[in-house]
Amino acid sequence: MSDVAMISPTLGFISMPGGWEWLIVLVIGLLLFGRRLPEVGRNIGKTVVEFRRGIGDIEREVDEEAKRDRSLPKAEEKAAVSHDERAVPQESRRPTTGEASA
Repeated sequence: MSDVAMISPTLGFISMPGGWEWLIVLVIGLLLFGRRLPEVGRNIGKTVVEFRRGIGDIEREVDEEAKRDRSLPKAEEKAAVSHDERAVPQESRRPTTGEASA
């Protein structure tokens, strides 16, 4: 016999719930959480809205950074890098082999 035909007999009786089973689950859920369902729905809605707002903020920041990087000319980038190197004090720079002996 093939492996496909050898299904565990203990799991063979489990299937997706049908119409009546879902109705019973719905009734039990309403009995247990009936008074709190509007509050739960409101909280889930607020959570989804905040999540979408956060994702939108992140997307906007990424787009702004991408536009800013594309608009910065190469000459300005080189000038910014050389400016940063000049801003480092001489004491904090590592001496090269020629500077160490002096």
